[in-house]
Amino acid sequence: MSSQATRTVRIGSSNGLHARPAKLFAQAAKESGAAVTVAKGSGAAVNAASILSVISLGAEHGDYVTLTAEGDNAEHVLDALTELLTTDHDA
Repeated sequence: MSSQATRTVRIGSSNGLHARPAKLFAQAAKESGAAVTVAKGSGAAVNAASILSVISLGAEHGDYVTLTAEGDNAEHVLDALTELLTTDHDA
């Protein structure tokens, strides 16, 4: 049975969701096996497994993004991705 989960999180990296954090995030989303999207504010959701799409959001430190995951392990996927987004990878 497939499930869907949604979570809104605050960007923790002091330089926002730029190259390194975006790469870590996109890689984790891709490896999760779930269909994951991410949206900033009321903007359109993009494929979280695509580093270019993630960077194109222009998410800065303190911005809120909404993650949606679909799959058997949707909640676990969001737990891991939330951890990545709330951590300051620039520290």
